[in-house]
Amino acid sequence: METAPQHITPATGRLGVLFVGLGAVASTVIAGVELIRQGLAKPVGSLAQMGTIRLGNRTEGRAPLIRDFVPLADLDQLVFGAWDPISDTAYEAALKCGVLDRYAHIEPIAAALKEVEPMPAAFDQNYVRRLEGANVKPTTGKRDLAEALRSDIRDFKAARSCDRIVVILCASTEAFIDPSPAHQSLAAFEAALDADDESVPPSMLYAYAALKEGVAFVNGAPNLTTDVPAMTELAHTAGVPISGKDFKTGQTLVKTVLAPMLKARVLGLSGWYSTNILGNRDGEVLDDPDSFRTKEKTKLGVLEHILQPGRYPELYGDFHHKVRINYYPPRGDNKEGWDNIDIFGWLGYPMQIKVNFLCRDSILAAPLVLDLVLFTDLAQRAGLTGVQEWLSLYFKSPQTAPGVYPEHDLFIQQTKLKNTLRWLMGEEQISHPGMEYHED
Repeated sequence: METAPQHITPATGRLGVLFVGLGAVASTVIAGVELIRQGLAKPVGSLAQMGTIRLGNRTEGRAPLIRDFVPLADLDQLVFGAWDPISDTAYEAALKCGVLDRYAHIEPIAAALKEVEPMPAAFDQNYVRRLEGANVKPTTGKRDLAEALRSDIRDFKAARSCDRIVVILCASTEAFIDPSPAHQSLAAFEAALDADDESVPPSMLYAYAALKEGVAFVNGAPNLTTDVPAMTELAHTAGVPISGKDFKTGQTLVKTVLAPMLKARVLGLSGWYSTNILGNRDGEVLDDPDSFRTKEKTKLGVLEHILQPGRYPELYGDFHHKVRINYYPPRGDNKEGWDNIDIFGWLGYPMQIKVNFLCRDSILAAPLVLDLVLFTDLAQRAGLTGVQEWLSLYFKSPQTAPGVYPEHDLFIQQTKLKNTLRWLMGEEQISHPGMEYHED
């Protein structure tokens, strides 16, 4: 049933994008957007730029592009900034990370990349032990650090004449922390902030600073960050959207496709062993057991949520699920994900599926980041506040509102995203995920 379109403030002026972390992912995003703006590349992998959307039961003509259907900010409106404990510009970061070809994709836009110089970071090596850097703010206390980040946001917005800002965390994985009493309410969090409590990691300082400034925040790392009641409360109080957590790029993306296949065909699962070879900064940080534990938690939860062992004990009640990440410097950003999947079928006979995904980590992450920036800005202009569950498509461990079951099936996630866009524009929603694939 069609409804009236929601009020959406026009995407006028400049949209500031502030990255927490100016490493492989952020520098690849910035370079890619600049190349696309200059007509030197295509936004492959970006649903917001290249995806289409079916409108109701219409059959005439081709389904429109999403960017023609909803009022997204134009790529020419994007202005980039960042924080990072390493002082490299986006140009220097892109060279060091080795994701992009220097002469084909870095040097032609070198001037634009050199303009992005990271602000000093709110960084604490107690939370990311395998990373060092001198471009950090003085450790004068967590409240002072949060206020300094708020000042950075205001200064960037004024200096770059931005009308709106989105902050997106692309930083390294922090050491694992459990939710604590300090995270259960905004008042408790602010008391912990003033007390320099260890339960307040740097990522939460960035989230708090952004939300207090009325700025939307996206968590691309597996850290708790906004996935606690205190931040949800602040997001609603400030009237801004939040989403997370942990970009879904390679191996987990494959799981959210194959697991629904097993469930749809009622095939059993005995075990799923996953291992990764990765050599970039992310791989080095995850070589620390405490940081890996944070990442492991988001990677392990996918199968259980999709397969629902409690409902189908004879098929999925006792499967073994292992995840490993191996730091291997020669591989750089070119991650290799191996999956050995032991399944069983008719009469219990065993079978196997082998997957070897030779992927490029930041190449897969970059279009996700662009989509999240554009869709989050759309949400903010549409007055949507709090957790944006409709953006679950992009995350390994989607944050949901309290008491809401997270959806991990990639195709249901895609339908939910597009249905939200349809709702915003007053169009009829689609009831079955498979219908998304008959758009012409």
